[in-house]
Amino acid sequence: MLADARPACLISTRELTDRLPSGAPVVCVELDDSRVSGLLAAAPTSDPADTERVRPLRPHNPAYVIYTSGSTGKPKGVVVTHNGVGSLAANAVEHMAVTPQSRILQLASISFDASFSELCQGLMSGAALVLAPPERLLPGQPLSDLLRHAHVTHVTLPPTALAVMPEGSLAGCSTLIVAGEQCPAALVERWSPGLRMINAYGPTESTVCATMSEPLTGAEVPTIGRPNWNMQVYVLDATLQPVPVGVAGELYIAGVGLARGYLRRPGLTAERFIANPFGAAGSRLYRTGDRARWRAAGVLECLGRADGQVKIRGYRIELGEIEAALISHPAVCRKRW
Repeated sequence: MLADARPACLISTRELTDRLPSGAPVVCVELDDSRVSGLLAAAPTSDPADTERVRPLRPHNPAYVIYTSGSTGKPKGVVVTHNGVGSLAANAVEHMAVTPQSRILQLASISFDASFSELCQGLMSGAALVLAPPERLLPGQPLSDLLRHAHVTHVTLPPTALAVMPEGSLAGCSTLIVAGEQCPAALVERWSPGLRMINAYGPTESTVCATMSEPLTGAEVPTIGRPNWNMQVYVLDATLQPVPVGVAGELYIAGVGLARGYLRRPGLTAERFIANPFGAAGSRLYRTGDRARWRAAGVLECLGRADGQVKIRGYRIELGEIEAALISHPAVCRKRW
């Protein structure tokens, strides 16, 4: 990923940079280096102005690059711009009832884009962001104890993690967001009483989250709701025509939250980000590969994948990447039969 992303520098500490492979193509700035500490102490405390930057910052500039599994055996970097960040944060404040008194758990790994949603919920709303070491974030009793001791009010969990949480472990929380995988009806029936439980959906290419459900109740299979602020979703057939309510099709996403594309992968970008026949000239649709259908109430039901991609605890895994890794292993013999 370092070779592919080509970052200008890596901001880290000595302990972590020592783990880099020799000859890693990156300049490191170590925060625990005394020279760096001295420079930071002498630096102005005001926000930098555009005149102090290499070039002015604009909303269409990249906010971050995050990697997802690739079908060719090489992970692909998704270039996410600043455009959708404001909508993501504002939608969380309204839909998840985030206030300055809220306490948001930073649970997801930084390699998973759900972590950016947690950061937005906390740092862009005036709420507290609760940090903890990895051993306290393990689903089950460790996470249950952390939620209680840290007075967490908002937590995002993939359904597989929620399934192993002890009974009553979310009693102090006000909002539970499930995301990353399809949520079984049994989990909604078990956890929704007394909680604002929301099912969130969105691929990495849509600035984390594209749709959210209304608060869930009962044992019904949860929907993925309606589009978030400044986002549009379409259920289309093979000719890119909208399908009727109740008919399955492929889910496409449009709006300000769409990523720019895949870093230095123009062919793959053109394959997944296509011209939007329903929007303004130059706008695009992202082909998610997920199957869905509209319900009569105007909400979306997710029906799984249209291809062989799988998800493990919210992580997208392209089986082609696993196959490529296996084939390249020296212990695997490739024969033509």
